[in-house]
Amino acid sequence: MTEVLPAAEALSRAVELLRAGEVVALPTETVYGLAGDATSGTAAARIFEAKGRPRFNPLIVHVSSMVMADEIAVFDPLSRKLAAAFWPGPLTLVLPLRPGSRVHPLVTADLGTVALRMPRGFASGLIAAFGRPLAAPSANSSGRVSATTAQAVVADLGDRIPLVVDGGATPVGLESTIVKVSDGRILLLRPGGIGADEIEAVAGVPLERGAKGVQAPGMLASHYAPGAAVRTDAASVRDGEALLAFGPRRIAGAERARAVLNLSPAGDLREAAANLFSHLHALDRSGAATIAVEPVPHAGLGEAINDRLARAAAPRDVPAVPE
Repeated sequence: MTEVLPAAEALSRAVELLRAGEVVALPTETVYGLAGDATSGTAAARIFEAKGRPRFNPLIVHVSSMVMADEIAVFDPLSRKLAAAFWPGPLTLVLPLRPGSRVHPLVTADLGTVALRMPRGFASGLIAAFGRPLAAPSANSSGRVSATTAQAVVADLGDRIPLVVDGGATPVGLESTIVKVSDGRILLLRPGGIGADEIEAVAGVPLERGAKGVQAPGMLASHYAPGAAVRTDAASVRDGEALLAFGPRRIAGAERARAVLNLSPAGDLREAAANLFSHLHALDRSGAATIAVEPVPHAGLGEAINDRLARAAAPRDVPAVPE
């Protein structure tokens, strides 16, 4: 039976389980994560087992301080500048793995690089109390919709993990933005909770796009998918479909949708990002075979929202981003 504890009461129990090599679902500012000791192959294997995750997909390593980060990765001046500006927060940096790092090869998919992030809130306090970095992908079955509440975690993974820490709904609602810094260049691997324009403003160089292969978490072609099929940029609602709406105006046939939820009636992209996964979960429970999605602008956080929607709509048998 999965234990669910409020964040204010969960720290000592979470540390106890982590020290035993177990995994813990916990809130971050982005989405709920499924955390285990990043230095333990046993803990990493338990994460993969609980998620049903392909072994070639690396995990993000979470730290509570720059001292801990420097023990794991090699920072160049530009990556350090980005960390100073956005940590703690929803930015993940893919950096060279420091020789002698204790992070287990299962966590990095043996790539020679590590995806590193410093979270806020309960996760940060837990890492500091545990004294080791945590590997923590999103707390959901691999490829499915990410969880933004403890209840969503329990509904998906409740029979597979010993503890869910309930910290309420996550404020950002999208996973972190992932960038790879190399030779003064920044490659966007996954759009997320920090807009590309914000990163470019700090870095002083444009973000490059077009990454190939699996270099970081969240790069599989099909990901973040509900059980229902997803149809993006819909111009009308077909019979029996549910509708994921955006903004004040509806597409044709909205009145006959099986269920309707609006990401943001005001057309606010930050509100839409926070609501994306919870609304997909709710519409999936409507029983509709397909969720039609109204167009969402691509500017700012819209890039990350459309990325998640495109992956949710991708064919489910595509194993990875093309090489």
